[in-house]
Amino acid sequence: MKILNLYAGIGGNRKLWGDDHEITVVENVPEIAKIYQDFFPKDKVVIADAHQYLIDHFKEFDFIWSSPPCPTHSRIRKHCAMNRKDFAEPEIKYPDMKLYEEILFLQGYFKGKYVVENVIAWYKPLIEPQEIQRHHFWTNFFINEIKLEADNIGKGIANDFEKKFGFDLSKHSGVDKRMVGRNCVDPKLGLHIFQEAFREYKTLI
Repeated sequence: MKILNLYAGIGGNRKLWGDDHEITVVENVPEIAKIYQDFFPKDKVVIADAHQYLIDHFKEFDFIWSSPPCPTHSRIRKHCAMNRKDFAEPEIKYPDMKLYEEILFLQGYFKGKYVVENVIAWYKPLIEPQEIQRHHFWTNFFINEIKLEADNIGKGIANDFEKKFGFDLSKHSGVDKRMVGRNCVDPKLGLHIFQEAFREYKTLI
């Protein structure tokens, strides 16, 4: 099976998918892409604009997972921006509508299974998602419930995320380790969603 993993980060969602598939990942930060490649050397890593890569290559894949940038949709970031005391706080920005461009694009044009993931937004979503842990998910299949530990994401430090998600970042530098950890989808949740997408064809997994 050919898989496209967009805005891949260090690969939290992909961690438990195994190595039996042909996986292409797109990440636009070279330092983060290097970490991903170290963890998943068999995957094809592309340093590029994931939004553009999707429209150029979507027909080549059976399964697509996309996690577009979440800050402008985040409740925490909005709160900080609204209560900024100095220029160190986040600036007020329009919500990035590339999120909904990708959801609608995949709904309309993609023939395989897809997942679009983002944070739980500060506004009522324009397209109804499924809500699991701290995430919104838009898919063309139903995700059954799964019991997982609470993320406690706001209280975590870099080492907490490394231990929780099973990533050793001690050999890596040049990135905000806490941020790449916060951006990870729990690998157990990533595997559950992957299996839900193909639960009718479990021999493929």
